[in-house]
Amino acid sequence: MSGIFLKILKTASIIIGIIILAFILLVILLTITEYKPDDIINAEINSLSENNSFIEKNSELKIMSWNIGYCGLGKNEDFFMDGGKTSLPTSQENVEKYKAGIKDEIINQNPDILILQEIDHSSKRSGKKNQIEYFKNQLKKNAAFTYNYKTLYCPFPFPPMGKIESGLATFTDYNAISAERYKLPSIFKWPVKLANLKRCLLVTKFPVYENGKDTGRKLVLINFHLEAFDNGEAKKLQTIELAKVLNEEYAKGNYVIAGGDWNQKFPTDTGKYKVVFENGWQPGIIDESIVPEGWKICASENAPTCRANQYPYVGERAEKHDWQYWVIDGLLVSPGIEVKNVSVVDKDFQNSDHNPVIIQFVLK
Repeated sequence: MSGIFLKILKTASIIIGIIILAFILLVILLTITEYKPDDIINAEINSLSENNSFIEKNSELKIMSWNIGYCGLGKNEDFFMDGGKTSLPTSQENVEKYKAGIKDEIINQNPDILILQEIDHSSKRSGKKNQIEYFKNQLKKNAAFTYNYKTLYCPFPFPPMGKIESGLATFTDYNAISAERYKLPSIFKWPVKLANLKRCLLVTKFPVYENGKDTGRKLVLINFHLEAFDNGEAKKLQTIELAKVLNEEYAKGNYVIAGGDWNQKFPTDTGKYKVVFENGWQPGIIDESIVPEGWKICASENAPTCRANQYPYVGERAEKHDWQYWVIDGLLVSPGIEVKNVSVVDKDFQNSDHNPVIIQFVLK
């Protein structure tokens, strides 16, 4: 009996040893391959638009901002970080359906400038397909892209999320003179940071013309997706860094618009969308003192911009809208920009866990 026990013990020890060794090797591999960009680097710019026009002062423009959830967080999905059970989409067929639905709505809205968050370049969760190329080709737009999540292998939860390459993208017909990635601060330490997001700003600059002549001023468009699952400290540090960039660009005489997924409620929040899932994730509130004086927060409560992923968005509860909703997506514009309209496009979270936000504005 003791001999059998020793064999079992030996076999178990070998298995445990192999698991520990594999984990150590994975940590070493992730450490070696960790994505560590400099503070400011050039972003990828790909031209496809046939228009290649310039932004004109005093003409009305439309910007659409949408966190598309890597086309993997539509109505049939939940997500483990939100208290759900799954880490990957229910099927790649659903991913393709969500992607097509998102594309159709973008074409329907026809924004002059489109900023997307959580768009995948090559990730297991979205079938390792290049969504930047897909939307660029479908929309026939110029595209700027930068990574905010790039890891060879994300080992958690189970099944593992695996390889992730994802980020921020800006699409437009207008000619940009530059697109850069600005690094944002993080509070995550080794080894957690190895397979975690590397938050950033995608800063794209467009020359502004008047009567066909360059005014020398620029429209500086900042696309971002701030920290989600932290204790609030990272979001605050990142918002402070964002405000610093806003002030620097405005001081140069530029028009500035910053938008995306803040993962925070706005100071203008009225409390319309109450806490429903008390045990789930809840956003903080943007510190109003961080918002530069004279700037305008463009957020609307005509519909929520985000829904909880604690459960798939199907069934009677979803139909009755007895759900956890927030308004955490919106834009911030500098003085000198006249905002004509702000609205949330209510797509009822069929193809993403976020609804798109649209602003119409004029550079004065």
